[in-house]
Amino acid sequence: MLHDDIRDASKAMSRSVNAQAEYWIRLGMMSELYPELNHQQIKLLMLKSGSDRLLEVINAINNH
Repeated sequence: MLHDDIRDASKAMSRSVNAQAEYWIRLGMMSELYPELNHQQIKLLMLKSGSDRLLEVINAINNH
């Protein structure tokens, strides 16, 4: 079940269940918006943006 996967990943990544789900959602949305970027590039840009707000991450990617 997806919820079990989220719970397991949240423990491994020291995130709450909600924070893990939000992270995966954000990562998936960014993957759809920027299919030319790979997983590692998106994660790095998300970290460099210094924000968990989607629009700020998008602005960071667009200014990259």
